[in-house]
Amino acid sequence: MKASAFVYPWDVNGDPQAPARIAALGVRQATLASAYHSTRALTPRHPRHRVVTAAYAAALYPPGEHWEGRELRPHPAGDWAPGDAFGEAAAALGDAGLEVHTWVVLAHSSRLGAEHPDTSVVNAYGDRYPWAPCIAQPATRAYLVDLAAEAAVRPGAAGTELESLGWYGLAHLHAHDKTGGVALGDAGQYLMSLCFCAACRAGYGEQGLDADALAAAVRQALEPVWRGAPDDGGWAGVEKLLGQDTATATRAWRDATARSLQEQAVAAVRAAAPEGFQVLLHADPVTHHTGANAGVDPAHVLSVADGVVVPCTGGPGLLAPFAERGADAVLAANLTIVSGMGGSPATLAADASRARDLGATELRLYHAGLASDADLDAVREALGG
Repeated sequence: MKASAFVYPWDVNGDPQAPARIAALGVRQATLASAYHSTRALTPRHPRHRVVTAAYAAALYPPGEHWEGRELRPHPAGDWAPGDAFGEAAAALGDAGLEVHTWVVLAHSSRLGAEHPDTSVVNAYGDRYPWAPCIAQPATRAYLVDLAAEAAVRPGAAGTELESLGWYGLAHLHAHDKTGGVALGDAGQYLMSLCFCAACRAGYGEQGLDADALAAAVRQALEPVWRGAPDDGGWAGVEKLLGQDTATATRAWRDATARSLQEQAVAAVRAAAPEGFQVLLHADPVTHHTGANAGVDPAHVLSVADGVVVPCTGGPGLLAPFAERGADAVLAANLTIVSGMGGSPATLAADASRARDLGATELRLYHAGLASDADLDAVREALGG
């Protein structure tokens, strides 16, 4: 199977050995970040630094002049990725024989929430999630669609992978995070991720729900969860806590909102891209799930995009719903190869085989820049690099 390694521009720029080292893993492609959220990352082999702190969500290239005068716009990166960091890294990776695809993070930006609080998801208690732009708001949607087109279609790129193209909710690896004291479970996560901004309140009204009554119902439903009640799991747990009709109405609003955004963003990318440009979404086949791997309906998303990138580090089971509906689609199994982050590069060959049996056509390896030398050695052995 074709394999691609995720990489940041700062893993490559300033390290003349990096492109050849990545190519020697046995991968044919590099999925290179072009718009990315804030992070702190090790660079264990870089000749000039060991830790990169990306202070805020940024474009890793110079944003276009068409953003001037717009209230919501991407910010260029600071000294962690100055200038056209993406373009510099893409050229170096291309010279090493690698096909380059962009890696674009969309509805996940703490800077956007800090500068424009009204864009954020608001939960049933009135708490804002500054890392999570509400994808129902027209101005936010326009920003995300235009960012998708610009960040995806960069010079030197043959395709793109769009991450966080859907609802983001409570789950978020925040700095000094201290939210694990109560096990919310799948149902609790959904209820704590429901948004009550003005746009979502109006959307619930379109589904026959009173937003104030819904927020009160969510708070009441969560009381047993805060007291330690066990999670019934899955959508059935949401229906038990909130009631079937009410739960279904919330999901109808959220599913339709996410689907239309995905359609608009992919259409914008295709309009900006040359013929043959590949468009994939990072996706979870359960529509009510939130986060970097947006919850999607497999049949719908495969009618819109060329395929999906599916999290498989915990097992390849999430591939099956996509494989049942996408005979010609790209189904990329995303496997973590960083042992210190829960990955298992030593079992990569076996994990890839299991993913192939469930329909995977390609592999994604997270993450070539973060992995240790021993991890990379294991990848080379597994891929025959």
